[in-house]
Amino acid sequence: MSRLIVLDTETTGLSAVDGDRIVELGCVELVNRKLTGNNLHLYFNPERDSHEEALRVHGLTTEFLSDKPKFAEKAQDILAYLQDAELIIHNAPFDVGFMNKEFERLGLKPLKSYVSAVTDTLAMAKEMFPGKRNSLDALCDRLEVDNSGRTLHGALLDAELLADVYINMTRGQDALLIMEDDTPQQASGAAATMARVDLSNIQLPVLRASEHELAAHEAVLAEIDKSSDGKTIWRNA
Repeated sequence: MSRLIVLDTETTGLSAVDGDRIVELGCVELVNRKLTGNNLHLYFNPERDSHEEALRVHGLTTEFLSDKPKFAEKAQDILAYLQDAELIIHNAPFDVGFMNKEFERLGLKPLKSYVSAVTDTLAMAKEMFPGKRNSLDALCDRLEVDNSGRTLHGALLDAELLADVYINMTRGQDALLIMEDDTPQQASGAAATMARVDLSNIQLPVLRASEHELAAHEAVLAEIDKSSDGKTIWRNA
């Protein structure tokens, strides 16, 4: 079973080292690359105000967060949820840095001690689309992921969008599917049962590209090669 957790945070500012804190955590679970619905969404009282720039991004006011639990109260629940999963994060050093600082305050180990791996989709996107804008919004536009409901940044919404972006980046799947055969609780512990189909007697026709299509394909490859300053694998092989 492959269990992925797409994770995003919102914070009071940009520097965990200088005392900024996490105000929101959003996590989306995928089992065998399918959404399970077993998500984790928490707001925290950071015991400090957000910087104006951060507040404009997430809109989570000090008043709204004042009655929310402190990170310390939910730390063990978070670790239990994340345990042994592979984390998918956009600009992972930022979120991991904040999580590590929160854990450090509680005498806990760094985040990577509790999970199987951390994958940074921003690093992936820079390799796939060199020279392009690779923010989450830009990737949604490029990969045709609907982000029309995103007026303010929200950790859970951004995690849901990133899940769809990640699937598109790694397999080209158009949309995520909710698992139907299992409840969210069951799905987090076991993969959905897939029906086997015998394809051995099916013969697929071979459709060969026309000269025009081959020329168009070569033009696209040349443009990608130019954008990467001649570093593409197929030109250097």
